[in-house]
Amino acid sequence: MEISFDRNKFLIKKKPLEVKNILNILDTNLIDYKIKSNYEIINISSISQIRKKSLLFIEKKLNVPFTNFSSVTVILDNQDSKNSQNFENFLIVKDLSKAYNILVNKLYCHEDNLEFKDEFILVNNSLISKYSKIHPSSKLYNNCVIGRGVEIGKNCIIKNNVVIKNSIIKNDVIISDNSTIGSTGFGFNLNSLGSKNLNPQIGIVYIDNNVHIGSGCTIDRGKIDITYIGKNCMIDNLVHVGHNVIIQDNACIAAQTGISGSVNIGKNLISGGQSGYAGHISIGNNVKVAAKSGVTKNLIDNSAVAGFPAIDINAWKKMMIKQKK
Repeated sequence: MEISFDRNKFLIKKKPLEVKNILNILDTNLIDYKIKSNYEIINISSISQIRKKSLLFIEKKLNVPFTNFSSVTVILDNQDSKNSQNFENFLIVKDLSKAYNILVNKLYCHEDNLEFKDEFILVNNSLISKYSKIHPSSKLYNNCVIGRGVEIGKNCIIKNNVVIKNSIIKNDVIISDNSTIGSTGFGFNLNSLGSKNLNPQIGIVYIDNNVHIGSGCTIDRGKIDITYIGKNCMIDNLVHVGHNVIIQDNACIAAQTGISGSVNIGKNLISGGQSGYAGHISIGNNVKVAAKSGVTKNLIDNSAVAGFPAIDINAWKKMMIKQKK
């Protein structure tokens, strides 16, 4: 899903960085390169959203569609070096995660950097960034924190102790007490654990019109693009939505559900309480997931599933009856 946003409203852009400077920055991590055009890097791209004068990090075995990669510098894992000749500018590295961390941190100062700063104004017991934008028809309750670049549309209700950062909230949205929107996604390399090695999460959360979010929920921002909550979605208490998740319109998600990163969910999902979704799967339209289910694979349109791993609900019921006998 492509939704444009200005990354510089949420992050602090550091000193200009040109393509040719990357060679020295990557140093021993660099294996090979070709640079036909030099320019100042002003953004980060993803496969689904190519941006001009940007860096694009391509993981091994990732399906790269045919598109225009001019004014994009592509950084590839050594295991995917065979695709390098398709690009005008490319760099092949030993460790893609490390290259991503170094270069993104060179370009941007984000909230996981010690240098990140914001300026707040105290309004009705809430701290509101001077760089945020809140429509006057919306209401904030007590002890909220509204961070840099946040936009809140018309007729929204933000209840007590809510933290919103790196987010665009559209109209008629209710966010209940103690929820956090736009938090750091769970991005890291298993070979380099620890807070100093986190993959910078430089995307946002986009919450569309007429959404209700319950108490104690956490919605992580996208790694590069967005985490999206579609129109008319109803999210119960204590729900976690990971980074890069796309939830289309009219979802109804019950309490204590966990949705792992990069899950793509179609329209009209009904998900029972304490259900869980593995990362990087696709859920079709009009899907029903029973309470306490563990969804580990893609689900087609109109599926109804239960159990762990989640299977067709009728097959699951038959299995339960057989076990009881």
